[in-house]
Amino acid sequence: MPKNTTINIRVDAEVKEQAGEILSSLGLSLSEAFNLLLHQVRIVRGLPFEIKQRLPIEINDGFGSYICEYGHVHDYSKFNFESVERELADPNLKTYGSAEELFAELDMED
Repeated sequence: MPKNTTINIRVDAEVKEQAGEILSSLGLSLSEAFNLLLHQVRIVRGLPFEIKQRLPIEINDGFGSYICEYGHVHDYSKFNFESVERELADPNLKTYGSAEELFAELDMED
């Protein structure tokens, strides 16, 4: 029978609480989840997830696309602003004062 050992880990109390709630909803304790992590480290010979450095600043390409501080790409470079400006300048453009007005008109069309 394998011998068990104890590991003491320092972790932020809020992180522990939130992770514990999530793991509990998955039917796992913190101990079981950490045990799974260690097994995966052994199997894949490293961490079982990718670790990336997040950029601390926004990188803006000048065309509306950028990478935010969380590493997400926001691509607005293909958005045709001139087309939108032409449409907004159209005097026949129907506008609404609220979403309720729009939905009321849509309901009447049905």
